[in-house]
This record gives sequence, structure tokens and C-alpha cells, in this order.
Amino acid sequence: MSQVTIYTKAYCPYCTRALSVLNKKGVGYQEIRIDEKPELRPEMIERAGGRTTVPQIFIGARHIGGCDDMLALDASGQLDPLLNL
Repeated sequence: MSQVTIYTKAYCPYCTRALSVLNKKGVGYQEIRIDEKPELRPEMIERAGGRTTVPQIFIGARHIGGCDDMLALDASGQLDPLLNL
């Protein structure tokens, strides 16, 4: 299974939705809460190619985008192969 990293904030409905999808798939992930660790926000922005919104989701070293991007990958059948499911 691929390593998933997701940058989130509290009270973010898109973060909640993305985490729900990962949980339903039984995927382990590293959640980085940038509201609790604001010093990691610049790292997220750099890794995400300048994107500043949350969530920002990475599978391995690959940036897949935010919640809507992940949902689109799932709907097209491309998410599970990336997750090695």
C-alpha cells in the first residue's frame, strides 16, 4: 500500500470528506494538521506547487490535489491503483 500524506485543518468539510474516503478504503495515512502545526504550512504549499487550500493530498511523492481531485480519481477508477488496492 502506498504512503498517503494529507494536510488538513479542523472544521474543514473537504478535509473531513477526504479522510472519510480514505477510511472507507482502509487506507492508512499521515495527517498533518496545519492549524496545529502552522510551521508546516510553507512545506505544504511548496509540495503542492503553490496551492494554499486544504486538504492537499499526496500518494507517495505524487501530489494528487485536493478533495475534489481525489474524488474525481476515485470516480474514474484511477485512485485504487495509485493506492495499490
